[in-house]
Amino acid sequence: MVVFRHAREELFYFTMARSLSKGPYIDPKLLKKIQGKRPEAAGVVKTWSRRSQIAPEMVGFTFGVHNGREHLPVLVKEEMVGHRLGEFSPTRKFIRHGGKMQKELEAKKKEAEISAAKSAKEATAPAAAAPKK
Repeated sequence: MVVFRHAREELFYFTMARSLSKGPYIDPKLLKKIQGKRPEAAGVVKTWSRRSQIAPEMVGFTFGVHNGREHLPVLVKEEMVGHRLGEFSPTRKFIRHGGKMQKELEAKKKEAEISAAKSAKEATAPAAAAPKK
């Protein structure tokens, strides 16, 4: 769905929301796991249901949301209500942007660390070499 703002003519893309008449989707098994429990006593509740929306009853619980490889702990806060559990468990791991420029920057950073360590070592060496009286 494409929406234009009248004032600035900017283009925004929105995804279709779930129908309000259907209500939010929460996996029944997930609700059953937390029903009647206190957040402190429940520990980490493991779930594969990334598509479940966070309900107000879930605030305070820690969910282990599966990201395809492992369960990442997600502590549910009040601001998260209405979002999906999968939004807080990234499925891809960002390593870094590559390229020649990145390697040069890393080499300069490493040189700076080495020179700082050497200067710190030289600064402490004369103080240690001074004779005691």
